[in-house]
Amino acid sequence: MKKVAILGGTGYTGIELLRLLWFHPEVEVSFISSESRQGEELAEVHPHFAGLSSELTFLASDPEEVPADVEVAFCALPHGSSAETAKALKEKGIRVIDLSADLRLKEPELYQDWYGRVHPFPELLDEAVYGLPEVNHQLIKAANLVANPGCYPTSVLLALLPLAREGMLPERGLVVDSKSGVTGAGRAPSQAFHFPECNESFKAYRVASHQHIPEMEQELSACLGRKVNMSFTPHLIPINRGILSTAYLPFTKELQEEKVRELYREFYNQAIFVHLLRKDLFPETRWVKGSNYCHLNIKWDQRTNTLIVISALDNLVKGAAGQAVQNMNLMFDLPEATGLRQPALVP
Repeated sequence: MKKVAILGGTGYTGIELLRLLWFHPEVEVSFISSESRQGEELAEVHPHFAGLSSELTFLASDPEEVPADVEVAFCALPHGSSAETAKALKEKGIRVIDLSADLRLKEPELYQDWYGRVHPFPELLDEAVYGLPEVNHQLIKAANLVANPGCYPTSVLLALLPLAREGMLPERGLVVDSKSGVTGAGRAPSQAFHFPECNESFKAYRVASHQHIPEMEQELSACLGRKVNMSFTPHLIPINRGILSTAYLPFTKELQEEKVRELYREFYNQAIFVHLLRKDLFPETRWVKGSNYCHLNIKWDQRTNTLIVISALDNLVKGAAGQAVQNMNLMFDLPEATGLRQPALVP
């Protein structure tokens, strides 16, 4: 059994990591941390673990406290504080999967522009492998430092990368509309995500200014070989989990929908967790809730010469913790789907 650590075990992503790793057949969670619940036992903090045999106690998120026999650490810490921890863990010889945004952008200037702070360790950015297994499978296997993608970028990139590889992204007019459940905002209380504020309501936020925009443009540009710009609008919907993203791509000539479908089938031929649904069956968040799967489909709008691509995933699983476990499996040379085969929670 390979020993793993979770730093930041009280946020939604940390909770989901615990759930997924608890019954993983090849690993043992031997260290968990929390800045707010130090000294408390696992089941005290997370009562849904009551009845499971565990002596785990939350400790400080101090890299020096992480045991030397830990082989990989999941950093589920806030943006801005994770890079320092990841660096210290790596210097101890521990492989790191970072779930914050601290290591995703390759240009430190972009990090400062979009996250409002100078990057503390820009030298880590070139070393960190972007942890999207469907495109960086081999790089992740050899990595000591993995930057787990954001939830919105995962949904958008999986929808658009097959087109980017074929040079089919329009130079202008790419529009992406995404809708996320409330857990995407994290567990820290705030008025905007208080139940009466978001229940029975639906709103756009950070219009044209969401911090995930440069991450998506970076990865699409790298695949396409030229700069990609997009108009991205996220929305908050009153559900706990799930992201539904819809991309609109204008073309000047007609496309054959079946040929585009074949392109997607070929691109994801070896992808365990990405599924192109049958024609005219469009993704729903309830079909992926609690799972590590992403559902996709496309539609050619002949009237407007627009290709529409829709994706759905669980923001806490494929959009965060599940993808991190998928990356860990690759790093340990385990079957990619180990511990992640469970279907969605329906209803």
